[in-house]
Amino acid sequence: MNPFRWSFRAQFLTGFLACAGLLGYALYVQFQLGIEPCPFCIFQRLCFAALGLMFLFGGLHAPKAAAGRRAWGVLAFLPAVAGMAYAGRHSWVQMYPPGMPTCGPGLNYIVEQYSWLGAARKVLQATGDCANIDWAFLGLSMPMWTFLWFVGLGLGALYAGFKGRNSRKLLG
Repeated sequence: MNPFRWSFRAQFLTGFLACAGLLGYALYVQFQLGIEPCPFCIFQRLCFAALGLMFLFGGLHAPKAAAGRRAWGVLAFLPAVAGMAYAGRHSWVQMYPPGMPTCGPGLNYIVEQYSWLGAARKVLQATGDCANIDWAFLGLSMPMWTFLWFVGLGLGALYAGFKGRNSRKLLG
């Protein structure tokens, strides 16, 4: 059961399940543990959702042609890169907190005032509450873990898209 030998479909559907599980855990942390997400967290969730959708659509499509698999691999890698950028910046803000006490206005207000692209730019300038570390595991905060997940899932998408087809398949 070596996952590196699994078919494109199995690898992409596993990526989808990983993203769904991570989003489910984020909702558990928010609603059961009571840790409110900052704007960085929201954008990381959106990146996981986009990555999960790319994994799902790519896994359901499961093209036989190498070009199609490569296209899905690159399409899945793009939200992973965006997630790495948000998680990396969030980790940076946590490691080197600014002197400001808050992240600024809420995400809804930012989107209404600046559009999604402007909101993304504003979130990258977040301060204060985004620097709080409310959750840690093995010495790493949640954005540090999400960064690692984005790296792993992004590289996994590229691997699945660019590896040669093997004769032994799992799930077609």
